[in-house]
Amino acid sequence: MNRPIRKVAVLAALLFFALLANITYFPLFRADALANDPANRRVRDAQFAQNRGAILVGNTPIASSVPDKGVFAYQRVYTDGPMWAPVTGYYSYEFGRTGLEQTYNAELAGTSDSQFLTRLMDTLSGRQREGASIITTLNAKAQKAAWDALGSMQGAVVALNYRTGAVLAMVTKPSYDPNRLASVDLTKASDAWNSLKDATGSPMANRATQEIYPPGSTFKLVTAAAALENGMSPETQVDAPLRLKLPGTNTYLPNETNCGGTRISLIQAFAVSCNTAYANVGLGLGADKLRAQADAFGFGKPLGLGFTTAASHFPVSPNEPETALSAIGQYDVAASPLQMAVVAGGIANDGVVMQPYLVQEVRSPSLQVLESTTPKKLSQAMTAQHAHEEQRMMQAVVTSGTGTRAQVPGVTIGGKTGTAQTIPSRPPYAWFVGYAQQPDVAIAVFIESVNIPRNDIAGGALAGPVFAAVVKALQ
Repeated sequence: MNRPIRKVAVLAALLFFALLANITYFPLFRADALANDPANRRVRDAQFAQNRGAILVGNTPIASSVPDKGVFAYQRVYTDGPMWAPVTGYYSYEFGRTGLEQTYNAELAGTSDSQFLTRLMDTLSGRQREGASIITTLNAKAQKAAWDALGSMQGAVVALNYRTGAVLAMVTKPSYDPNRLASVDLTKASDAWNSLKDATGSPMANRATQEIYPPGSTFKLVTAAAALENGMSPETQVDAPLRLKLPGTNTYLPNETNCGGTRISLIQAFAVSCNTAYANVGLGLGADKLRAQADAFGFGKPLGLGFTTAASHFPVSPNEPETALSAIGQYDVAASPLQMAVVAGGIANDGVVMQPYLVQEVRSPSLQVLESTTPKKLSQAMTAQHAHEEQRMMQAVVTSGTGTRAQVPGVTIGGKTGTAQTIPSRPPYAWFVGYAQQPDVAIAVFIESVNIPRNDIAGGALAGPVFAAVVKALQ
């Protein structure tokens, strides 16, 4: 064999082996990704021709597939669609999937590895493939209470069992109806998409988990935890001037409330939400200790729920005036309602932060449990002793401080109000973040916008009653 023929033979052999490697690689390593890619039209056609599994709250489906005589064999249907939209997301032929519909697409479609034997038996017996069901951790009464209590206000509510991390409610307003996007009338679905994507108020935004906002004074939960972990007690006296000149500047930080004196206890400053006192505490601790405490509660990384969550943020290298503002939840501090519920839950759970989760089980059509979630400790954010001290501080907010509107008769409640300034052209955000004992629930209520005068916007007045409504629903 002469040299040119040998070169051609070697090249042909290399190409042959490359082809073998490619056809081996795709079935072994890319099959699932390609099957679950929303852009894969052939797979999409096959999935719309089968009975997709349901998403359940208790035994009640909030997303299910029903037979249809149109282009596709099944139509996806959402019960109380706008209320559950931040959880279910949507399942659309043209516009893909979001929420649990996306994260658990393989299970709902019956194509996950855990359903291999079921698929094999369906094939051998000639049965049509059915998807698995997703059983969420949500509580229907808590969800409805949060939805109703928000009313026409724009914002979000997250409630979770702080002993386990199970999410009990997740509401965002304004919302949208996923039935419109799931329509098998593709013209109607396209019209719905065009009307929703640029709609006023961003109804498709998940404010509960995928957006972050200035937490305002609710961040004093983190600052107080850092103070207790670094040698202070609820009775420690701190300076609380009427206004505080920020170091190295000619800017003064005012108080929004009467602090009750210019030198007061840490617990009193917490109960009345004294800005200058907690700015001084933050300056004394320094940015590194504040950031370390925030990170211990979950800041700086996505918390995970079965779909994308935004990572909450504490500034990387703030100077002294920025540190003072950060200590009261201003400057560049930003958090999701989910994150602030996790902070309150960690304090209520004696310093133990649990991993939040939204799906309890995945069950086959024959009700076999394919997957199950076990509660998982995320971190020990503070000692049990210091957590008990901060619980006492939070309870003072509700019994005699800025959060009395969150009271529920017969229930021990602790919390923290927040009114976060943003830019001069828009009203402040209103927050209430807290916990209840029996039911053991941590709740974050965030009000982004409400149609009332700017001076009437306050966390205790607006968000506190929403918190109370959710607690009552869980009793």
